[in-house]
Amino acid sequence: MRRGFPSLALQVQEVLRKDPLSGHLFVFRGRRSDLVKMIWHDGQGACLFTKRLERGRFIWP
Repeated sequence: MRRGFPSLALQVQEVLRKDPLSGHLFVFRGRRSDLVKMIWHDGQGACLFTKRLERGRFIWP
């Protein structure tokens, strides 16, 4: 999961056909399920949040 905001925003545009600057929260999970990245545009700029678990995994619906 080496992607930053530009490549995650491009994935939102191409795969989901959504606008990454719309104010919606987009969540991406790493392959090993121990990392999530969230991108969000707050109207002033882009925010990229990252959360990595030391133990366990994120459960994905």
